[in-house]
Amino acid sequence: MTRKGILGKKVGMTQVFTDNGELVPVTVIDVTPNIVMQVKTVESDGYEAVQLGYGDMREVLTNKPSQGHAKKANTTPKRFVKEIRDVALSDYEVGAEVKADEFTAGDIVDVTGTSKGHGYQGNIKKDGQSRGPMAHGSRYHRRPGSLGAIINKVFKGKKLPGRMGNNTRTMQNLQVISVDLDHNVLLIKGNVPGANKSFVTVRSAVKAAK
Repeated sequence: MTRKGILGKKVGMTQVFTDNGELVPVTVIDVTPNIVMQVKTVESDGYEAVQLGYGDMREVLTNKPSQGHAKKANTTPKRFVKEIRDVALSDYEVGAEVKADEFTAGDIVDVTGTSKGHGYQGNIKKDGQSRGPMAHGSRYHRRPGSLGAIINKVFKGKKLPGRMGNNTRTMQNLQVISVDLDHNVLLIKGNVPGANKSFVTVRSAVKAAK
């Protein structure tokens, strides 16, 4: 199964009317034309993939290796670079552009992004655990609870306070509602991971119904 993909930036959410009058919540994704930075083959790299770059970066913010890599594609260094696997390599050429029309309205896609970070949180907020009694003598209000057997160790998988969010997450089987080639925008039904202005990867759905 060959897939296709494009890199973009989450702009925010809005709602649109479909042709039959249905009101649909959509996420707006800016997909300014991607540049094909590299085409990887089994002979040279051991696997097949196409490397895309999104968003120009000022040269002063880059290093020599990234400048040299971009120069091979006759472009500038990019802010967001990702590989898309399982693609038809014959459709891609180094230095070529990948635009919003890579997808069409009705396509089913998977969108990968980085979820919002919530910092260091306790068990009640992070894992949904229950609190203890709030009576004055309780002395057990929002603690993590028993740590298990008394053998001077904490068992793997024990849910304890820690950092919450800021994880790579993929929303599967989302529908492309509209493609605006003039403004380089995809409208995708529902929500996608990440905060506004965060980078996302849109790929053909891997588990879409046949």
